[in-house]
Amino acid sequence: MNSGNGPDVNSKVRLHTLSVYVSNKPGVLARIALIFARRGYNIESLVVSPSMDGNFSRMTIGARGDYEGLDQIIKQVSKLVDIVRCVEHVGENAVVKELALIKLQADATERSEILLIAEHFGCRTADLTETSLILQATGSTERLDALVTMLRKFRIVELVRTGKVLMARGEEAT
Repeated sequence: MNSGNGPDVNSKVRLHTLSVYVSNKPGVLARIALIFARRGYNIESLVVSPSMDGNFSRMTIGARGDYEGLDQIIKQVSKLVDIVRCVEHVGENAVVKELALIKLQADATERSEILLIAEHFGCRTADLTETSLILQATGSTERLDALVTMLRKFRIVELVRTGKVLMARGEEAT
């Protein structure tokens, strides 16, 4: 039973979101990925961006697996030389967003229904031609999943998603 103070250690397999603050040097990502692979975890999403000063980078890693294996991964990643901090973010302690670009083939008869769905989900139109459009959507993974489900009845030509990016709420460091 989860007390609300952390991850539910009784759940077997779930998606975990880690924030890793690292030195901005070649090979750091490869060493981190190797730790995940050795533990049998597949990295499902990965976002890397430089910090404000450029000497460090922030990685947001989404991986599916059991809590015990994840705990070992966090400990092993934290021991690497170029790692400043590695933490899992759970619950409401972080602002979590994802970006999706969705290209749809659409003629004039379908376009109005697509744009109505897009408006409901707060999408922006990133590109519009006579035969296609690209929607830009941001939000939670669940919200983007719902959007894609609604758009499946149309012809989705391409779909690109960033994976999660997150920032700790309040004074807590990400």
